[in-house]
Amino acid sequence: MGADVHEDGNEGRSEAGIGAARATGSETPEHGADPEFLSLERELTVLLRRARATSGEMAREVHPDLEPAAYGLLVRLEERGPQRATELAAYIGVGKATMSRQLRALEELGLVAREPDPADGRAWLVHLTDEGRDRFRTVRDARRARYVRQLADWDRTEVAELARLLHQLNARAEG
Repeated sequence: MGADVHEDGNEGRSEAGIGAARATGSETPEHGADPEFLSLERELTVLLRRARATSGEMAREVHPDLEPAAYGLLVRLEERGPQRATELAAYIGVGKATMSRQLRALEELGLVAREPDPADGRAWLVHLTDEGRDRFRTVRDARRARYVRQLADWDRTEVAELARLLHQLNARAEG
């Protein structure tokens, strides 16, 4: 009762099942964890797995040779504009060598370019090229249209609440 089979084949508890188990005292938390946090972990695992797969698909749509991890760099450059490689590395959470390799690959694909930093002639700023921006926006717009279709039966306030909660979670993870 109350069990759902998730897309990944794992059996989990629905909200109704968790509530019923809690009311009867039959929920036995794994290693002392609260059922709410077990449910959160399970759902985030599914969400993150799907996000990784989707990121790979979107990267290939931008350019067939684009690495999935590099898609996040395009997102950041579109949102924040030109940035130093060190800023991008810190945001993504990778080292300088990894960032240099990813940026070199993006440059070779014609998606980003470097320009001297006007504030510091020794540094360079990375920015999207016109082609990179156009390709990225096409894929991003298609992704957003997919979200609209998937959540068409949700009330707008529910969508806003989900966005607010995810923002809160992301902000806490960053800080």
